[in-house]
Amino acid sequence: EELDHDRRPETYLTRGSILGGNAGSVLSGNQQTVLSELSGRPDAIIAVKTAIPYGLFILIPALITAGMSGMKLGVKWKNPAIAAKKRRMPIIAVNGVIVLVPSCFVLRSLALAGDFGTTFYAVQALELTAGAVNIALLLLNMRDGFRLRPNRRITPAGS
Repeated sequence: EELDHDRRPETYLTRGSILGGNAGSVLSGNQQTVLSELSGRPDAIIAVKTAIPYGLFILIPALITAGMSGMKLGVKWKNPAIAAKKRRMPIIAVNGVIVLVPSCFVLRSLALAGDFGTTFYAVQALELTAGAVNIALLLLNMRDGFRLRPNRRITPAGS
């Protein structure tokens, strides 16, 4: 399909594209990237790669807040799950700062230039891999966090 250069990429986000309302969410960036690639539509790829950097304004402060609060809450705990979470957080942070953030800006620039060549797909493969690693580590942290909660019995309201 031919790319319409007269339209801004953001236009495609509001015109019922396959990306729906989630296109700007960095948390679903890998999913949106794969969906846009599967569509084969350059406009969809540009929309995703243009929207993802805006999600950083939400994601980065959220990750910093979660990491800091976790470190503060777990400072005196000797639980192995806390130690594992503490070991994972620097990996998540370094992966984000060194790989994910620069990749999203490089991919945005390449997509806006219409350059979907080898460099684009090499950086995108790196980004998808690093994103998958971070998602796995964050899920492990979430799992360990749930395991630390005391077992609470939920009773119906008014009982």
